[in-house]
Amino acid sequence: MARKPNATPTADEPQSDGGVIAVKRALQILEVFEIGDQHLSLAELSRRTGLHNTTVLRLARTLALSGYMVQKEEGTWRLGAAAGWLGARYQAGFDINDVVEPTLRQLSSETKESASFYVREGDVRSCISRVEGPQSVRHHVRIGMRLPLNLGAPGKVILAFSGESGAEYETIRRRGYHMSMGERDPEVSSVAAPVFGLNWRLLGSMCISGPTARLNKNKLQLNAKTVMNAANQLSYALAGSVSKETPQVISTWHP
Repeated sequence: MARKPNATPTADEPQSDGGVIAVKRALQILEVFEIGDQHLSLAELSRRTGLHNTTVLRLARTLALSGYMVQKEEGTWRLGAAAGWLGARYQAGFDINDVVEPTLRQLSSETKESASFYVREGDVRSCISRVEGPQSVRHHVRIGMRLPLNLGAPGKVILAFSGESGAEYETIRRRGYHMSMGERDPEVSSVAAPVFGLNWRLLGSMCISGPTARLNKNKLQLNAKTVMNAANQLSYALAGSVSKETPQVISTWHP
């Protein structure tokens, strides 16, 4: 008999977006485990997922059949070896540029400027990915180029979120981005925001840059939110869902 139009779909039925409810709920249970959670009670799993105890128990037992969860003797649940192997296989086949480059391309398209991604290498920053902007006059940086950390927005963002002390770096941490005009090169301006990786540890910084004649203070300010949003988007792609380790700067905007 056909189900009534307003009835709640059963767990194995497809949703309007093409997903299967049971699969989504099972993944939801796996995703509520945070860094440092060795095991969780059924009640805590239910609280974090918002699912009923009986639903959580049924899904947890199903996941346990494939080794993705394990029930301890006292009744609590932990992630199983299969979950660890899945993560290990992902890391083994992961190329950061598969995620970084599309984000930079989108950022360059939105701002019409060159977009770069920098990481720290000792006392310098290195450009590991870059997408050139469409403008005929632009700031040129080679992939692999090593530049000072303490000059330019990308480097100062890295220093700030590495814990560097001082009023300027405290402001960067509070605001979530940094703008520079002529710090390293008198004719170059840039605006940068931090990018976080696994376990929400600082990975590097993302920026747009261009000639100061075009990227004046007002233009930098207008593009700052776009850069920060792109950096946040990349952070979520690399670090996963929000947890207590997620820095306060994520998803905030301080002009």
